[in-house]
Amino acid sequence: MTKGILGRKIGMTQVFAENGDLIPVTVIEAAQNVVLQKKSVDVDGYTAIQVGFEDKREKLSNKPERGHVAKAETAPKRFIREIRGVNVEEYEVGQEVKVDIFAAGEIVDVTGVSKGKGFQGAIKRHNQSRGPMSHGSRYHRRPGSMGPVDPNRVFKGKLLPGRMGGEQVTIQNLEIVKIDADRNLILVKGNVPGPKKQLIKVKSAIKAN
Repeated sequence: MTKGILGRKIGMTQVFAENGDLIPVTVIEAAQNVVLQKKSVDVDGYTAIQVGFEDKREKLSNKPERGHVAKAETAPKRFIREIRGVNVEEYEVGQEVKVDIFAAGEIVDVTGVSKGKGFQGAIKRHNQSRGPMSHGSRYHRRPGSMGPVDPNRVFKGKLLPGRMGGEQVTIQNLEIVKIDADRNLILVKGNVPGPKKQLIKVKSAIKAN
């Protein structure tokens, strides 16, 4: 059954396995997860739980937000997401979801917003190859052909320079190396999207064997 939790990326460090291998890990802090709503097939057409993470000040929330979280007897939340595929019978509105729902060795998918890179060229943005850098080339780091002559326009989807990054990215099949329930920390092998302090969703892997 699917499990999920919201958290914030703290940064990266490294741990040593029992056999002495060095493992690069990302530290995710997942505290104060509260179930705000349960969705059912009868009412909503699908099953899911809505989870809120990290309190925000009362003055920053509007009346509908305050009314919504009042049912869970909690404060307005900064980060709210749905987690589908869970057994909703195991959850109650107002229940706190903690990191110990996961265990070391489990495989998860991690979703976040990638680092913004600003306006970048086609080589960096789309991994295209550059032209020769010799003196007479006149074609070094440009996008290349804009397409055939006949339609006399550039087709949609042409890989061109533009804004790069700042998109929702999911990295699949990451292994949980360690769970620190006392400090609400999840240590995930490898890197996850976004800069430090990025809001992250950790969910059971959909492609795990």
